[in-house]
Amino acid sequence: MRLLLKLLVLLALAAPLRAQDAAMLIADRVFLDGRDTVVAEGRVEALRDGVRLQARRIVYDQRTGRLNINGPITLTEADGRAVVLADSAELDEDLRDGLVLGARLMLEQQVQIAAYQLDRSQGRYSQLYKATVSSCHVCNDGKPPLWQIRARRVVHDQQERQLYFDDARFEVMGVPIFWLPRLRLPDPTLDRASGFLIPSFNRDSRLGTGVKVPYFLVIDEHRDLTLTPFVSDETRTLEFRYRQAFRTGRIEFNGAISDDDLRPGETRGFVQGGGRFDLPQDFRLEFDIEATLDDAYPTEYDYSDKDRLDSEIAVYRVRRDEYIRGALTNYHTLREDEDDANIPSLIGDITYERRFFPRLTGGELRLGADVHSHYRYSDRDTDGPDPDSIVDGRDVTRLNVDAAWLRTWTLGPGLRAETEAGIAFDSFTTGQDASLPATASGAAPRLGVTFRWPLRAVGSGGAVHVLEPVAQVAWTGGNDLNVANDESTRVEFDEGNLLALSRFPAPDRRERGLRAAVGVNWTRYAASGWQSRLTLGQVIREDSDGDFHISSGLSGKSSDLLMAGQLIGPDGFAFTARSIIRDQSDLTKAEARASWITPRVAIGASYLWLDDDPEENRSDTISEWAVDGTVRLAENWLGSANWRYDLASNATAEAGVGITYINECVEMDFSASRRFTSSTIVQPSTEFSFTVGLRGFSGTADGQSFTRSCK
Repeated sequence: MRLLLKLLVLLALAAPLRAQDAAMLIADRVFLDGRDTVVAEGRVEALRDGVRLQARRIVYDQRTGRLNINGPITLTEADGRAVVLADSAELDEDLRDGLVLGARLMLEQQVQIAAYQLDRSQGRYSQLYKATVSSCHVCNDGKPPLWQIRARRVVHDQQERQLYFDDARFEVMGVPIFWLPRLRLPDPTLDRASGFLIPSFNRDSRLGTGVKVPYFLVIDEHRDLTLTPFVSDETRTLEFRYRQAFRTGRIEFNGAISDDDLRPGETRGFVQGGGRFDLPQDFRLEFDIEATLDDAYPTEYDYSDKDRLDSEIAVYRVRRDEYIRGALTNYHTLREDEDDANIPSLIGDITYERRFFPRLTGGELRLGADVHSHYRYSDRDTDGPDPDSIVDGRDVTRLNVDAAWLRTWTLGPGLRAETEAGIAFDSFTTGQDASLPATASGAAPRLGVTFRWPLRAVGSGGAVHVLEPVAQVAWTGGNDLNVANDESTRVEFDEGNLLALSRFPAPDRRERGLRAAVGVNWTRYAASGWQSRLTLGQVIREDSDGDFHISSGLSGKSSDLLMAGQLIGPDGFAFTARSIIRDQSDLTKAEARASWITPRVAIGASYLWLDDDPEENRSDTISEWAVDGTVRLAENWLGSANWRYDLASNATAEAGVGITYINECVEMDFSASRRFTSSTIVQPSTEFSFTVGLRGFSGTADGQSFTRSCK
């Protein structure tokens, strides 16, 4: 019967419509009242050009083309982003223009606008009179929402997706806070719109008390600019962010410029940015830049905590069997004991590697070449009065060509044998160093055989144990070249390079001679979801290598004992640790990290211990704890804290706390932090920050767990 009624009504409505238009009406009861009036009652639903109307009763006058509608009414736009709820309405047959009484406009299910009257015009504008706007959950208990905007009139431009207010009054819990004669806000369906963003209030022990008021400017569809003035007792600062999207990539730059009382008469500034572009032939270009007008500025304004700023441009291509990369990097040091002229400030690298799989020999053949050059601006060819013992102006260029063949066999009892045979040719050119020859070249043939024997057993409770003894014998020929050690000054010994044929990070140094590595890996998989891993390893060599410092754990004929482990639980717990044990009572290095992550808690703690080593410019032992975490204190409250403690000096280095309140319509964040460390350019400081954002206008109010409910 409903289908028959629908067909009859479509025929009745078809006359005044163009052939390409589409209209539909469904109801429990439809009848003609005279020759020109159609009445639909019950569960009435009308659809026209994607606009859906639901009501209790609709009267359609064919002569005037008007619809008289009795509610409750629900009018949904074609895209579903705007919904009108009302008591009664009078609309045209296109459902685009008309008058709606007792209206409530819902935008993106976030912002609601309640009004005495709503006028629809041109299918684009909705004018709401005596309107109240809020994104807060409103309960039927007579209490005002947490915040609301009352206005004499609100105009919603559906095409531009903007809200225009006349005589706007902002209220918090029913108390007027401020009044504006005109106000414009983007509706929640708009991703980008020019206008002011959320302000923040800051209190800093160096910069004083101030406020940041960001302004977002849409230049066009592909570019935007954010300007953030920051004015306080001690500084006048303008922060900026520029973004631009291209057909093949994008760029972004962030920075600031200041005139403050910390350094009167100086213009201070900082910029950092980057970009990425797709090039022909699968190549990709990436760049980043970091620069400052004075060394203390990035830290004092909390823009960066680096002690060296780096800028780089690189072009690379990665394919299944090929890798190509070329890069140019510049460093600027912020350390007190370094000078840009005496460190490798300009560095160039070109790397090429290719894999082949020859059928004759089997296995894998790797061919590679690497060109590296670093340049110091100093003209001195000897060491100056600086703290290090490095020649101030030494420049180095090297060429390394490498060929390697790798193959793996599985022997009878499940023993895995891995072989690697190769040769490397090295050539170095050294400038501005009176203690080294201008050129040096050599070859380094190598051969290594590694055995692995994975053993599996099932224990009590269904736990699976995997025990894998490993052993390696390796040899590298050739003679050490008389070249500078500028790149391999910091060597790490871990489970990742236990079986490597060279543990130096760069080819300006190579492990030579006969050596062996032994170790064992143990892994346990419990039926309850717990996983545990343990690795023990040690390196033994025929002759000691003087380029391995004592803190690397690889000095001498026998290395320190490597111990690394991991424990992972099914409830979000994870623990990872690594240590280099010199003897039973002494550690060379130790580090550990524990974390526990659940829907309510995310806590992490780490510990670091490094023995003193003058060869690595570390005259004192480093020992510190660090703890950070976030906890859901209540349904709408989040707490956070971080703390770093220097055990060597028995003093706190950094500490901070924060608390955040979030619900469906507001987000408030308060944080306090202090840095206790100091230097000749940076002093200890304390910072407070407070930010309030209206959800629905300032961003998508996701996360239903933050939505309150009525009691």
